[in-house]
Amino acid sequence: MKRTSLSLLAAALIAAPSFAAAPMAKTQAPGYFRMMLGDFEITPLSDGTVDLPVDKLLKQKADKTNAALAKAHLKSPLETSDNAYLINTGSKLILVDTGAGALFGPTLGKLQANLKAAGYTPEQVDEVYLTHMHSDHVGGLAAQAKPAFPNAVVRASKAEADHWLNQAAMDKAPEDGKGSFKNAMAALDPYVKAGKFKTFEGDVEVSPGIRAQGGHGHTPGHTTYVVESGGRKMVMIGDLIHVGAVQFEDPAVTIGFDGDQKAAAAARKKLFDAAARDGALIGGAHLQFPGMGYLRTEGKGYRFVPVNYTRMP
Repeated sequence: MKRTSLSLLAAALIAAPSFAAAPMAKTQAPGYFRMMLGDFEITPLSDGTVDLPVDKLLKQKADKTNAALAKAHLKSPLETSDNAYLINTGSKLILVDTGAGALFGPTLGKLQANLKAAGYTPEQVDEVYLTHMHSDHVGGLAAQAKPAFPNAVVRASKAEADHWLNQAAMDKAPEDGKGSFKNAMAALDPYVKAGKFKTFEGDVEVSPGIRAQGGHGHTPGHTTYVVESGGRKMVMIGDLIHVGAVQFEDPAVTIGFDGDQKAAAAARKKLFDAAARDGALIGGAHLQFPGMGYLRTEGKGYRFVPVNYTRMP
């Protein structure tokens, strides 16, 4: 009798449906992160990722790049994040960069959805600060020739605007470079027409607790933003670095996207030295999402220490 019961139980188990047959979800969690910086709330937002042939783009031998990537369990083409940063000061909601919008295909253009998932609406954004006007930073500003952030004032360096919004400069650009000018002009045009595009010059406070700081090289007016509250500091570094697995260890390596290779490397070293010395957070547009962490000097380069995940109060 016992043997029969065991046989029946085994048969029942074999016949039972397998829950492992459930379809794979193949989706990621909403792309936002949250932390406090003093009294300011910082919300990194993912616009998605894009695959980049970094072994061809970085200005060093491809085998050296591939070896550095392999050490980090990566390979080329490298799935590269495109991040923006939302700052809630308590009185203003400020977005630093806007992602690519519809300009780079279906793997990018997620910022609006992630902004809403994070609990905000585009209409709530008071100001947008641009680190520079490459398409993957300004593409999210407009949709169908209308402002994606209808109540926002957009601010950028005058040197950046004078370059990318300049028809004469576009006319002089090589054919494969004209698209960046066209995209910048189309993205900013709704704000220019509405009188909601403002420029600044030099290092200047753009809002209480937030200072624009020049760091040209990647582009003529590339800007970083230093955010300070409650004795803490964070620097939104834009495109000072693209491939952390390579450029932290060897910060002299530049990338083909840098307009002035020498100046871009110098700007990176200057800011990274200061961040390591001051213990400031950095937020990178192309570091793996959420792109936030600390630097410490290590040899001739730096070690990147990502932020710890933390619950919100």
